[in-house]
Amino acid sequence: MQRALTSAVRLSRRWRPLQACGCASNRMARDPEIQVRALTGPDQGITEILMNRPRARNALGNVLVSELLEALAQLQEDRQVRVLIFRSGVKGVFCAGADLKEREQMSEAEVGVFVQRLRGLMNEIAAFPAPTIAAMDGFALGGGLELALACDLRVAAASSAIMGLIETTRGLLPGAGGTQRLPRCLGVALAKELIFTGRRLNGAQAQALGLVNHSVAQNEEGNAAYHRARELAQEILPQAPIAVRLGKVAIDRGMEVDIASGMTIEGICYAQNIPTRDRLEGMAAFREKRPPKFVGE
Repeated sequence: MQRALTSAVRLSRRWRPLQACGCASNRMARDPEIQVRALTGPDQGITEILMNRPRARNALGNVLVSELLEALAQLQEDRQVRVLIFRSGVKGVFCAGADLKEREQMSEAEVGVFVQRLRGLMNEIAAFPAPTIAAMDGFALGGGLELALACDLRVAAASSAIMGLIETTRGLLPGAGGTQRLPRCLGVALAKELIFTGRRLNGAQAQALGLVNHSVAQNEEGNAAYHRARELAQEILPQAPIAVRLGKVAIDRGMEVDIASGMTIEGICYAQNIPTRDRLEGMAAFREKRPPKFVGE
């Protein structure tokens, strides 16, 4: 277990951060369906993935899934990313779920391969080393909600964010982690009720159930949830990034095991944080009564 955890939180490799761009391998042939932007100034450390597939309401098709996987593969090695926000460039929509029109053209074997890739994408989001936030300003249905569930934190517009695992209304069942992450978020009985009925919730209802962390009134621009997600990211930014990442590992791994094993995982993570410069800086700042300046080392 200790070897696996050490591998999971090794933070020594550095990649040059992505600039504002699309992440498709073949950008010349088509417009990218996502853009990645590393914020600057006081927001340095926040990176955004903007989903922008307006004609399909950000439905998760092969291209969008490939671009998201490519972006995550690069960003997960970038120590300058302290918080990652998933947002939409399509007004009124976060992500409409899997692209069922594209899926209609697939054989049964191809559907199986695609759903496995979709499940892998959600696992990559869940395993991202830095905190992740889903900013839901519009519809997040099926796979769109599964994407949000894979994030650490969720912010939703109170009335315009409509979310639900609606697969049973389409003759399907959630296949990209929904049957596993929703009960871990809300409890088994409530998750079963929502999946069995295919019920849709607005942001205010979702917050009342604990499905989202924050619900905010929508603004004229239609991006109130994004702004609240950015404020939340700004609260995380000043904290020691290695301690935050190790805290995420301790929580995520600990939730999968009994509490005694979870305490062991916490101890392993705590021990890895002891030799960091940030821990010494935190102690020095406390002693000197000044704000700490954490560098992620």
